[in-house]
Amino acid sequence: MTFDYIIVGAGSAGCVLANRLSADPSSSILLLEAGGPDTKMEIHIPAAYTKLHRSAVDWGFWTEPQRALNGRRMYQPRGKTLGGCSATNAMAYVRGNALDYDDWEQLGNKGWGYQDVLPYFIRSERNEQYHQLDSGYHGNSGPLNVTYATRFHTPLASAFVEACKETGIPPNNDYNGTQQAGVGLFQFTMKDGRRHSVASAFLKPVINRSNLKVITHAHATQILIQNDRAIGVEFITGKNVTQQATARKEVILSAGAFQSPQLLILSGIGPVDTLQAVGIPVKKELPGVGQNLQDHVFTGISSLSSLRGSSANFHLKPSNQLKALTQYLINRTGPLTLGPIEAVAFLKSSHIMSQPDSTQHSSGRIDSGRVDMQFHFIPAHFGNDDRTDVYNLATYPHTDGYTILPTLLKPKSLGYIGLRSGNPLDAPLIQPNYFADEDDRRVLISGLRKVIEVSQADAFHPYSL
Repeated sequence: MTFDYIIVGAGSAGCVLANRLSADPSSSILLLEAGGPDTKMEIHIPAAYTKLHRSAVDWGFWTEPQRALNGRRMYQPRGKTLGGCSATNAMAYVRGNALDYDDWEQLGNKGWGYQDVLPYFIRSERNEQYHQLDSGYHGNSGPLNVTYATRFHTPLASAFVEACKETGIPPNNDYNGTQQAGVGLFQFTMKDGRRHSVASAFLKPVINRSNLKVITHAHATQILIQNDRAIGVEFITGKNVTQQATARKEVILSAGAFQSPQLLILSGIGPVDTLQAVGIPVKKELPGVGQNLQDHVFTGISSLSSLRGSSANFHLKPSNQLKALTQYLINRTGPLTLGPIEAVAFLKSSHIMSQPDSTQHSSGRIDSGRVDMQFHFIPAHFGNDDRTDVYNLATYPHTDGYTILPTLLKPKSLGYIGLRSGNPLDAPLIQPNYFADEDDRRVLISGLRKVIEVSQADAFHPYSL
C-alpha cells in the first residue's frame, strides 16, 4: 500500500499532523499507532489518571540503573494508545518557557522562535476562560479545549497559592501568558469534565476522511531506506503479521523522545558504535541520534492534613467511590473531574539559592534570567520515604495530606537513548543520567528547602495537624 505521507505514532504530534495533512483532499495519509483505540474508560475520567500506569495503554518503560540514585531504575510511563501521552498524562496545559523557543531559533532552527510558534498555540486552543485572559496569548476557536478545573477544588490548592505568595513567589493567574514565573492554578486539557486528548481534539473529528487511514496495533519495526531516502515503513500488526507501506512524499516520525530515536537506530541511522554493538548494518551515520537526552526529574515532600478527604482523587473509600462516580455520571462534577495535580508555581532557582540558608550552594550558578524550577501541588499525601511509587496507586499511604513536587526544568545532566538488542519489540535503552551534573543536585536541594518553607507557611495552618 502506498500513501503520500506515513506518520509513525498517533500521539500529541501525530494526531495533529494527521488532521492538518488530511485537510488537503489530494493527499493520502497513513497513521500508524502501536497501541489500540482510546476506549479504556479510565482514559477519559480525569481522576482515573493513576489507573492508567502499568496498564495496556502504557508502555511501562524503565531507565537503566542510575548511579546518582544508588542504582535505582526509574519508571517511565508513556502512552500506548490513540492520543499517546496526551491520553495518559496529568492533563496540565503548559506551553513551556518563551526563551527556550528563542534558544532553539538561535541554534539555527528557523521558525522556532516564540513569536513564530505562538500563533499556532493560539490557533489550536479553545480556552474556556479566554475573555478573562490576555487574548494576545490565547485562542477561543481552536480544536483543543483548555480550562481551569472549574468543577471541583480542594481548599488545599488555594492554601498552596497563598503560601507561595507569603514566601515571596508572586501570583500569576496565567503562566501561559506574558510571563511564566509565579504561582496559580493549573490549566488543563479537559472538556465537559473529561480529558481532552489530541485524539479527541484533532483525530476523531476527521478520522472518517476518505484520504486518511488509521491502523492501530501497528508496531513500526524499521524505516525503509532506498538511495539515502526514506521511502516507507515496515510494521507488525496485532496478528504478528509483517507489513510494509511506502510513501510518495514523506515518512514522518512522531513516536516520542524514546521511540523515535529507537526506530532510527533500528533502521541503521545513528551512531556507528551503537549500531555495531547490536549487529545492525550502518545505512547512515548520524552521531546525534539518541544523544543529549534531558529529563525534568522531580522529587517531593508530603505534609499531613486535618482536612478529611483531601486526597479523594487518589484513594477514595469504596462507599465514596460510588457516590463520586454517580455524581460524575449524572452531572460531570465532583472529585472525579480533577486530575492528580491542582496548582503550580514557576520560579528561578537563582532567587532561591541567593537566600541566606543556601548561599553556600550558589557557587558556579548563573542567573539565566528565566524560570528553571516548577512546583507541582498535589492534594494527596505520598509519605516521605521510598515506599511510595507515584505511578503505583497501591503504594500510597491512606492518610490525608498534600504533596509539593519541586521539578528541574533545565537539567544540565545529559543522557541518551540506545538499544538493548536488535529486536524492534524490545524496550529502548533509556539512560537519562539523572544528577550526573552536580548543579542539578544543588538546584533540586534548594527547591526542597523552598518547598519546606512553603509547607510551613501560615496559609496551611488551618489544615495542619
